[in-house]
Amino acid sequence: MYLRFFLHSWLVVLLLLLAGCDNPDKAVSRSLVLEGKTMGTYWRVSLAGVDSLQEKDLREKIQAQLDADDMLMSTWKNDSALSRFNQYSSTAPYPVSEAMSDIISMALRIGEKTDNAMDITVGPLVNLWGFGPHKIPEKMPDEEQITAAKALTGLHHLRVINASGKQWLQKDLPALSVDLSTIGEGYAADHLARLMEQNGIGRYLVSVGGTVVARGMNSEGNAWRVAIQKPTDRESVIQALVDINGHAISTSGSYLNYYELDGKRISHIINPQTGRPIDHNLVSVSVIATTAMEADGWDTGLMVLGAEKAKQVAEKEGLAVYLITKEGSGFETWMSPQFKTFMLNEYN
Repeated sequence: MYLRFFLHSWLVVLLLLLAGCDNPDKAVSRSLVLEGKTMGTYWRVSLAGVDSLQEKDLREKIQAQLDADDMLMSTWKNDSALSRFNQYSSTAPYPVSEAMSDIISMALRIGEKTDNAMDITVGPLVNLWGFGPHKIPEKMPDEEQITAAKALTGLHHLRVINASGKQWLQKDLPALSVDLSTIGEGYAADHLARLMEQNGIGRYLVSVGGTVVARGMNSEGNAWRVAIQKPTDRESVIQALVDINGHAISTSGSYLNYYELDGKRISHIINPQTGRPIDHNLVSVSVIATTAMEADGWDTGLMVLGAEKAKQVAEKEGLAVYLITKEGSGFETWMSPQFKTFMLNEYN
Protein backbone atom coordinates (compact mmCIF):
# COMPACT_ATOMS: atom_id res chain seq x y z
CA MET A 1 0.00 0.00 0.00
CA TYR A 2 3.06 2.20 0.09
CA LEU A 3 5.77 3.54 -2.19
CA ARG A 4 8.38 1.05 -1.03
CA PHE A 5 8.85 -1.34 1.86
CA PHE A 6 8.60 0.56 5.12
CA LEU A 7 8.33 4.03 3.55
CA HIS A 8 5.30 4.55 5.73
CA SER A 9 4.43 8.19 6.57
CA TRP A 10 8.04 9.33 6.23
CA LEU A 11 8.49 12.54 8.24
CA VAL A 12 4.79 12.67 9.14
CA VAL A 13 5.70 12.41 12.82
CA LEU A 14 8.30 14.89 14.01
CA LEU A 15 10.33 13.97 17.07
CA LEU A 16 10.98 16.84 19.44
CA LEU A 17 14.09 15.46 21.06
CA LEU A 18 15.12 18.80 22.56
CA ALA A 19 11.85 19.66 24.26
CA GLY A 20 13.30 22.35 26.49
CA CYS A 21 13.57 22.32 30.24
CA ASP A 22 10.44 23.59 31.93
CA ASN A 23 12.13 23.65 35.33
CA PRO A 24 15.68 25.04 35.54
CA ASP A 25 16.21 23.11 38.79
CA LYS A 26 15.81 19.75 37.07
CA ALA A 27 19.00 17.77 36.74
CA VAL A 28 20.22 17.11 33.23
CA SER A 29 21.43 13.57 32.59
CA ARG A 30 23.50 12.17 29.76
CA SER A 31 21.78 11.87 26.41
CA LEU A 32 22.64 9.64 23.49
CA VAL A 33 21.11 9.68 20.01
CA LEU A 34 21.65 6.86 17.53
CA GLU A 35 20.22 6.76 14.03
CA GLY A 36 20.50 5.01 10.72
CA LYS A 37 18.67 3.50 7.78
CA THR A 38 16.71 0.30 7.58
CA MET A 39 14.24 -1.30 5.20
CA GLY A 40 13.78 1.77 3.02
CA THR A 41 13.26 4.25 5.85
CA TYR A 42 15.08 5.72 8.87
CA TRP A 43 15.39 4.62 12.47
CA ARG A 44 16.28 6.79 15.45
CA VAL A 45 16.89 5.93 19.10
CA SER A 46 17.15 8.71 21.71
CA LEU A 47 18.26 7.71 25.20
CA ALA A 48 18.56 9.48 28.54
CA GLY A 49 20.94 8.57 31.35
CA VAL A 50 23.02 6.31 29.09
CA ASP A 51 26.79 6.60 28.87
CA SER A 52 28.26 7.20 25.42
CA LEU A 53 30.57 4.23 26.04
CA GLN A 54 27.54 2.04 25.34
CA GLU A 55 27.05 3.54 21.90
CA LYS A 56 28.96 0.95 19.85
CA ASP A 57 27.37 -2.02 21.61
CA LEU A 58 23.86 -0.59 21.37
CA ARG A 59 24.25 0.38 17.72
CA GLU A 60 25.34 -3.15 16.84
CA LYS A 61 22.43 -4.69 18.74
CA ILE A 62 19.93 -2.29 17.14
CA GLN A 63 21.19 -2.98 13.63
CA ALA A 64 21.21 -6.73 14.23
CA GLN A 65 17.60 -6.60 15.40
CA LEU A 66 16.48 -4.50 12.43
CA ASP A 67 18.36 -6.75 10.01
CA ALA A 68 16.53 -9.75 11.48
CA ASP A 69 13.19 -7.98 11.08
CA ASP A 70 14.10 -7.16 7.49
CA MET A 71 14.84 -10.81 6.76
CA LEU A 72 11.46 -11.67 8.19
CA MET A 73 9.24 -9.13 6.42
CA SER A 74 11.00 -7.68 3.39
CA THR A 75 9.35 -7.97 -0.01
CA TRP A 76 12.51 -6.64 -1.66
CA LYS A 77 14.74 -9.53 -0.61
CA ASN A 78 13.94 -12.75 -2.41
CA ASP A 79 15.25 -14.86 0.47
CA SER A 80 13.24 -13.20 3.27
CA ALA A 81 10.68 -15.32 5.09
CA LEU A 82 7.81 -13.30 3.62
CA SER A 83 9.17 -13.44 0.07
CA ARG A 84 9.50 -17.21 0.32
CA PHE A 85 5.83 -17.45 1.29
CA ASN A 86 4.84 -15.12 -1.54
CA GLN A 87 6.75 -17.34 -3.99
CA TYR A 88 4.93 -20.42 -2.66
CA SER A 89 2.30 -21.31 -5.26
CA SER A 90 0.48 -24.08 -3.41
CA THR A 91 -2.73 -23.82 -1.40
CA ALA A 92 -1.41 -26.28 1.20
CA PRO A 93 -0.54 -24.81 4.62
CA TYR A 94 2.93 -23.23 4.70
CA PRO A 95 4.97 -23.40 7.96
CA VAL A 96 5.97 -20.03 9.43
CA SER A 97 7.51 -18.68 12.63
CA GLU A 98 5.48 -17.58 15.63
CA ALA A 99 6.55 -14.01 14.89
CA MET A 100 5.15 -14.15 11.36
CA SER A 101 1.95 -15.71 12.65
CA ASP A 102 1.52 -12.90 15.20
CA ILE A 103 2.08 -10.16 12.61
CA ILE A 104 -0.34 -11.64 10.08
CA SER A 105 -2.93 -12.30 12.78
CA MET A 106 -2.82 -8.67 13.91
CA ALA A 107 -3.16 -7.48 10.31
CA LEU A 108 -6.14 -9.74 9.70
CA ARG A 109 -7.88 -8.55 12.89
CA ILE A 110 -7.45 -4.89 11.99
CA GLY A 111 -8.47 -5.63 8.43
CA GLU A 112 -11.70 -7.20 9.63
CA LYS A 113 -12.50 -4.29 11.96
CA THR A 114 -11.90 -1.74 9.18
CA ASP A 115 -14.06 -3.57 6.62
CA ASN A 116 -10.88 -4.77 4.88
CA ALA A 117 -9.61 -1.21 4.37
CA MET A 118 -6.29 -2.34 5.87
CA ASP A 119 -5.39 -5.08 3.40
CA ILE A 120 -1.91 -6.64 3.38
CA THR A 121 -2.63 -8.41 0.07
CA VAL A 122 -3.11 -5.23 -1.95
CA GLY A 123 0.37 -5.35 -3.55
CA PRO A 124 -0.80 -5.99 -7.15
CA LEU A 125 -2.82 -2.76 -7.04
CA VAL A 126 0.09 -0.84 -5.54
CA ASN A 127 2.31 -2.08 -8.36
CA LEU A 128 -0.32 -1.22 -10.96
CA TRP A 129 -0.38 2.39 -9.81
CA GLY A 130 3.40 2.68 -9.82
CA PHE A 131 4.16 2.62 -6.08
CA GLY A 132 5.92 -0.73 -6.02
CA PRO A 133 8.94 -1.91 -8.02
CA HIS A 134 7.15 -1.00 -11.26
CA LYS A 135 7.61 2.46 -12.75
CA ILE A 136 4.93 5.14 -12.66
CA PRO A 137 2.39 4.46 -15.44
CA GLU A 138 2.30 6.80 -18.42
CA LYS A 139 -1.50 6.83 -18.32
CA MET A 140 -4.23 5.99 -15.84
CA PRO A 141 -4.84 2.24 -15.44
CA ASP A 142 -8.13 1.29 -17.06
CA GLU A 143 -10.99 -0.62 -15.46
CA GLU A 144 -9.89 -3.91 -16.99
CA GLN A 145 -6.42 -3.58 -15.49
CA ILE A 146 -7.81 -2.63 -12.09
CA THR A 147 -10.24 -5.56 -12.10
CA ALA A 148 -7.44 -7.98 -13.03
CA ALA A 149 -5.23 -6.69 -10.20
CA LYS A 150 -8.09 -6.81 -7.67
CA ALA A 151 -8.67 -10.46 -8.57
CA LEU A 152 -5.24 -11.22 -7.08
CA THR A 153 -6.04 -9.60 -3.72
CA GLY A 154 -8.31 -10.14 -0.72
CA LEU A 155 -7.85 -10.92 2.98
CA HIS A 156 -10.45 -13.68 2.70
CA HIS A 157 -7.91 -15.67 0.67
CA LEU A 158 -5.47 -15.80 3.61
CA ARG A 159 -5.65 -17.47 7.01
CA VAL A 160 -3.39 -18.29 9.96
CA ILE A 161 -3.38 -21.79 11.44
CA ASN A 162 -2.12 -22.41 14.98
CA ALA A 163 -2.06 -25.99 16.22
CA SER A 164 0.11 -28.03 18.59
CA GLY A 165 2.49 -25.14 19.14
CA LYS A 166 3.16 -24.70 15.42
CA GLN A 167 1.99 -22.09 12.91
CA TRP A 168 1.12 -22.07 9.23
CA LEU A 169 -0.15 -19.62 6.65
CA GLN A 170 -2.59 -20.81 4.03
CA LYS A 171 -3.81 -19.09 0.88
CA ASP A 172 -6.58 -20.41 -1.33
CA LEU A 173 -5.33 -18.25 -4.21
CA PRO A 174 -1.90 -19.50 -5.35
CA ALA A 175 -0.87 -16.10 -6.75
CA LEU A 176 -1.73 -14.25 -3.52
CA SER A 177 1.13 -12.24 -2.03
CA VAL A 178 1.50 -10.37 1.26
CA ASP A 179 3.08 -6.95 1.88
CA LEU A 180 3.62 -6.02 5.54
CA SER A 181 4.72 -2.42 4.95
CA THR A 182 1.47 -1.22 6.51
CA ILE A 183 2.34 -2.77 9.86
CA GLY A 184 6.06 -3.52 9.72
CA GLU A 185 7.40 -0.19 11.00
CA GLY A 186 5.41 -0.72 14.16
CA TYR A 187 6.67 -4.26 14.58
CA ALA A 188 10.27 -3.05 14.28
CA ALA A 189 9.70 -0.12 16.66
CA ASP A 190 8.25 -2.48 19.28
CA HIS A 191 11.35 -4.64 18.91
CA LEU A 192 13.65 -1.68 19.50
CA ALA A 193 11.70 -0.67 22.61
CA ARG A 194 11.96 -4.23 23.91
CA LEU A 195 15.68 -4.22 23.16
CA MET A 196 16.15 -1.08 25.28
CA GLU A 197 14.32 -2.70 28.20
CA GLN A 198 16.44 -5.86 27.88
CA ASN A 199 19.53 -3.68 28.17
CA GLY A 200 18.30 -2.01 31.34
CA ILE A 201 17.33 1.26 29.64
CA GLY A 202 14.04 2.73 30.86
CA ARG A 203 14.21 6.25 29.37
CA TYR A 204 14.03 6.17 25.61
CA LEU A 205 12.27 7.32 22.48
CA VAL A 206 12.59 5.02 19.48
CA SER A 207 11.22 5.48 15.98
CA VAL A 208 11.14 3.54 12.75
CA GLY A 209 9.72 5.64 9.91
CA GLY A 210 6.52 7.28 11.14
CA THR A 211 6.04 5.04 14.19
CA VAL A 212 7.31 6.05 17.64
CA VAL A 213 7.51 4.46 21.10
CA ALA A 214 8.46 6.46 24.22
CA ARG A 215 9.05 5.67 27.87
CA GLY A 216 10.29 7.67 30.84
CA MET A 217 11.73 11.18 30.70
CA ASN A 218 14.28 12.78 28.40
CA SER A 219 17.72 13.90 29.52
CA GLU A 220 16.31 17.20 30.85
CA GLY A 221 13.76 15.49 33.05
CA ASN A 222 10.80 16.33 30.81
CA ALA A 223 8.39 14.11 28.95
CA TRP A 224 9.45 13.01 25.49
CA ARG A 225 7.34 15.10 23.14
CA VAL A 226 6.11 13.90 19.78
CA ALA A 227 4.72 16.37 17.28
CA ILE A 228 2.24 15.61 14.53
CA GLN A 229 3.11 17.55 11.43
CA LYS A 230 0.71 19.88 9.67
CA PRO A 231 -0.29 17.91 6.55
CA THR A 232 1.64 19.77 3.88
CA ASP A 233 4.82 18.99 1.96
CA ARG A 234 5.66 22.70 1.64
CA GLU A 235 6.70 23.42 5.22
CA SER A 236 7.40 21.70 8.51
CA VAL A 237 4.87 23.02 11.02
CA ILE A 238 3.53 21.40 14.18
CA GLN A 239 -0.18 20.61 14.13
CA ALA A 240 -0.39 18.86 17.52
CA LEU A 241 1.92 17.91 20.36
CA VAL A 242 1.51 14.79 22.52
CA ASP A 243 3.10 13.00 25.46
CA ILE A 244 2.84 9.25 24.74
CA ASN A 245 4.84 7.97 27.72
CA GLY A 246 4.54 4.18 27.79
CA HIS A 247 2.64 4.10 24.49
CA ALA A 248 3.25 4.22 20.76
CA ILE A 249 2.03 6.56 18.04
CA SER A 250 1.86 6.07 14.30
CA THR A 251 0.76 8.53 11.63
CA SER A 252 -0.33 7.91 8.07
CA GLY A 253 -0.60 10.76 5.59
CA SER A 254 -1.58 11.11 1.95
CA TYR A 255 0.35 14.30 1.23
CA LEU A 256 3.98 13.19 1.01
CA ASN A 257 4.07 10.20 -1.35
CA TYR A 258 2.28 10.99 -4.59
CA TYR A 259 2.75 11.89 -8.22
CA GLU A 260 0.87 13.94 -10.79
CA LEU A 261 -0.80 12.22 -13.76
CA ASP A 262 -3.23 13.75 -16.24
CA GLY A 263 -3.53 16.79 -13.98
CA LYS A 264 -4.53 14.75 -10.92
CA ARG A 265 -2.64 13.99 -7.72
CA ILE A 266 -2.24 10.21 -7.33
CA SER A 267 -1.85 9.17 -3.69
CA HIS A 268 0.25 6.17 -2.66
CA ILE A 269 -2.58 4.94 -0.42
CA ILE A 270 -4.80 2.53 -2.34
CA ASN A 271 -8.39 1.65 -1.46
CA PRO A 272 -8.57 -2.16 -1.77
CA GLN A 273 -12.31 -2.07 -2.53
CA THR A 274 -12.16 0.39 -5.43
CA GLY A 275 -8.68 -0.57 -6.57
CA ARG A 276 -7.87 3.12 -6.89
CA PRO A 277 -5.87 5.68 -4.87
CA ILE A 278 -7.91 7.41 -2.18
CA ASP A 279 -9.35 10.79 -3.17
CA HIS A 280 -11.23 11.93 -0.06
CA ASN A 281 -10.35 14.89 2.16
CA LEU A 282 -8.84 12.94 5.07
CA VAL A 283 -5.13 13.74 4.78
CA SER A 284 -3.63 12.56 8.08
CA VAL A 285 -4.46 9.94 10.71
CA SER A 286 -2.56 9.47 13.97
CA VAL A 287 -3.24 6.58 16.34
CA ILE A 288 -1.86 6.04 19.86
CA ALA A 289 -1.89 2.47 21.17
CA THR A 290 -0.13 0.22 23.65
CA THR A 291 2.01 -1.27 20.88
CA ALA A 292 3.52 0.35 17.82
CA MET A 293 2.41 -2.51 15.57
CA GLU A 294 -1.21 -1.97 16.56
CA ALA A 295 -0.99 1.80 16.03
CA ASP A 296 0.73 1.25 12.68
CA GLY A 297 -2.01 -1.04 11.42
CA TRP A 298 -4.92 1.09 12.56
CA ASP A 299 -3.70 4.34 11.01
CA THR A 300 -3.58 2.73 7.58
CA GLY A 301 -7.07 1.28 7.75
CA LEU A 302 -8.59 4.51 9.06
CA MET A 303 -6.80 6.52 6.40
CA VAL A 304 -8.38 4.42 3.65
CA LEU A 305 -11.86 4.67 5.19
CA GLY A 306 -12.07 8.45 5.13
CA ALA A 307 -13.05 10.83 7.93
CA GLU A 308 -16.64 9.82 8.75
CA LYS A 309 -16.10 6.06 8.69
CA ALA A 310 -12.80 6.48 10.56
CA LYS A 311 -14.61 8.35 13.35
CA GLN A 312 -17.21 5.58 13.59
CA VAL A 313 -14.55 2.87 13.87
CA ALA A 314 -12.54 4.90 16.40
CA GLU A 315 -15.60 5.38 18.59
CA LYS A 316 -16.69 1.74 18.30
CA GLU A 317 -13.23 0.35 19.10
CA GLY A 318 -12.33 2.99 21.72
CA LEU A 319 -9.23 4.08 19.82
CA ALA A 320 -7.05 7.11 20.53
CA VAL A 321 -7.27 8.79 17.11
CA TYR A 322 -6.44 12.24 15.68
CA LEU A 323 -7.75 13.12 12.21
CA ILE A 324 -6.86 16.04 9.97
CA THR A 325 -9.07 16.84 6.98
CA LYS A 326 -8.52 19.30 4.15
CA GLU A 327 -11.30 21.88 4.12
CA GLY A 328 -11.02 24.53 1.41
CA SER A 329 -7.69 26.27 1.82
CA GLY A 330 -7.21 25.12 5.41
CA PHE A 331 -7.44 22.12 7.72
CA GLU A 332 -9.84 20.87 10.37
CA THR A 333 -9.06 18.41 13.14
CA TRP A 334 -10.99 15.83 15.16
CA MET A 335 -9.79 13.74 18.06
CA SER A 336 -11.38 10.94 20.04
CA PRO A 337 -11.72 11.35 23.83
CA GLN A 338 -8.98 8.73 24.27
CA PHE A 339 -6.53 10.77 22.19
CA LYS A 340 -7.27 13.99 24.07
CA THR A 341 -5.72 12.56 27.25
CA PHE A 342 -2.32 12.49 25.51
CA MET A 343 -2.46 16.09 24.21
CA LEU A 344 -0.18 18.63 25.85
CA ASN A 345 -2.03 21.67 27.20
CA GLU A 346 -0.56 24.17 24.77
CA TYR A 347 -2.10 22.23 21.88
CA ASN A 348 -5.49 21.27 23.42
